[in-house]
Amino acid sequence: MSRLTQYDPHVFLEQAIKIPSDEDVTEMREFLCETLKSQGIVPHVDEAGNTLATKGPAGGTPHLVLNTHIDTVTPHVPFERRRGAETEHRFHGRGACDAKGPLASLLAAFIAVEPTDARVTLAVTPDEETLSTGAATLSLDGDMYIVGEPTGLDVCTAAKGRYQGTVSIRGRAAHAAEPESGINTIATLENVLRAIRTFDADDSPHQHLGLPSLTPTVVEGGSATNQIPAETTLVVDRRSIPPETADTFTNRLEQEIKAAVSRPVDISFTLTDRPSPFLQPFATDTTDPLVMSIQEVTERLGVQSEIRPFEAATEASYFASKPVIVFGPGVLKDENGGVAHGPREYVPVSAVKQAADILTTTVIELIE
Repeated sequence: MSRLTQYDPHVFLEQAIKIPSDEDVTEMREFLCETLKSQGIVPHVDEAGNTLATKGPAGGTPHLVLNTHIDTVTPHVPFERRRGAETEHRFHGRGACDAKGPLASLLAAFIAVEPTDARVTLAVTPDEETLSTGAATLSLDGDMYIVGEPTGLDVCTAAKGRYQGTVSIRGRAAHAAEPESGINTIATLENVLRAIRTFDADDSPHQHLGLPSLTPTVVEGGSATNQIPAETTLVVDRRSIPPETADTFTNRLEQEIKAAVSRPVDISFTLTDRPSPFLQPFATDTTDPLVMSIQEVTERLGVQSEIRPFEAATEASYFASKPVIVFGPGVLKDENGGVAHGPREYVPVSAVKQAADILTTTVIELIE
């Protein structure tokens, strides 16, 4: 069953983009809660700052979870509405596509659905762009999950994980005029970088995600121009594929960089310390009923869509023990470059309504 409501995803989104939520999500969370209350829905904010609302009986099956986030990256970009002669009508501003646009569409589905035997939960997290401490605390016991992110209305069934860590090299300082009396950690870095470049050379690509990547991002070493550097650190960014875990990656990388270095140095690799688990890679079976249902609805509603991986790491990783898809209006990048997280962030207005229609139809059909 469904009911008619006064909720308009475009009105919600316009107001939401105007609310800064890069440094503090309090005002945006209050606006989200007020919107739910205006529709007769009583939300709950837990200790981690997650906004939760549920429809249907406790223990109802199937249990469908709708998830996205309300935080954005810095700096805030003000709302702007543009219509050009050769472009579609767009909402511009921080959060337009990542992820207030997807939130506006998910809300439409959650507000419209009225389950009787099934259960639908809305779970909106506060810090996806930073450490995901909100999502890490969620224990929702869902049977399937839809995560709102800008996918261009494609149905994304997989994503790479993201780990970050530091290679630490410790040698021995000496005068640069007598280099053989020290152990130069910057010179040692040459072999470490070679090991990083060849780290995935013998790996097989994932069916949907392709090959993983390992990228050096930050290097620090040396303290004086006339001294052999005794310490050097290198930060690396890992985009992983199943079945790799943070632990298996750590163990393997440390072994390979140690094997690549012949100098008598102390070398180690440690993951960056964080209060929540790293986002792991995941892949939902493309023939799962959840995937097939939303893809069939997009086709029925005349929306061009494909099943593909999502380009970025996502909190969908935390729910991937069950079928999970990533879906929403907007794109991470277009033919002119980056969109999400950039100064030109936007979402096509028509795509927000299309996503709302697709999600509403899919959710109602999944729980009937």
